[in-house]
Amino acid sequence: MAQQRRTLIAGNWKMNGSLSANSSLLGELLAASIESTSEILVCVPSVYLAQCEVSLAKTPVAFGAQDVSAHQSGAYTGEVSPAMLADFSCKYVIVGHSERRAYHHESNELVAQKSLQALRSNICPIVCVGETLEQREAGKTSEVVVTQLQAVMDVLDDGALARIVVAYEPVWAIGTGKTATPEMAQEVHAVLRKALAERSVFAAEKVRILYGGSMKPDNAKELLAMPDIDGGLIGGASLKAVDFLAIIAAA
Repeated sequence: MAQQRRTLIAGNWKMNGSLSANSSLLGELLAASIESTSEILVCVPSVYLAQCEVSLAKTPVAFGAQDVSAHQSGAYTGEVSPAMLADFSCKYVIVGHSERRAYHHESNELVAQKSLQALRSNICPIVCVGETLEQREAGKTSEVVVTQLQAVMDVLDDGALARIVVAYEPVWAIGTGKTATPEMAQEVHAVLRKALAERSVFAAEKVRILYGGSMKPDNAKELLAMPDIDGGLIGGASLKAVDFLAIIAAA
């Protein structure tokens, strides 16, 4: 089945960047003349979407945003709507990242609404799911990630569900020095794939499930060799062109 799914290597810049730093980073990526069968993506702070729209036009690198409002317009000061992202030819948006869930107390239901609204503007949501160290040690990994995914499945029809991307980020393995082995990651990806299949076999075959637990040049190849790992959501390593290119090469 995996042959039908094109590998997606997505960089999440988080709250990093400046006009000059972005210009250098994107310049290095494009100068490398990326020839990859994978889809390459950078998710940038919304204020830099205009820069990316210009810099990445007609290149092999797509760009996306890191969050979106659950509303299309209105009195929501500081929020950015899906239609606004679409104005900049934005193709993807990250929703429900572990940092949004932890620091902004985003619920599964809010993440589901953001996913639904993004799809209505023809933007693909990258739906993040993942468990904390406490949840993993309590043996609740499968329960937590399936519950997070289920909230999104509940608001989408089968056709819309087939258009999302899922990213598994073991919160306990991000920036902690702990890492999930490829086998541990595969196990959770398989659980997510099964949850999708119980709803729609078509969606389960189409939906790409990315691994977002500190993928680096030295572990990318082993992780991406797993049958249900369809790419990576890359944090820190996406800010260094040499590392990001090495992960793309590993794919």
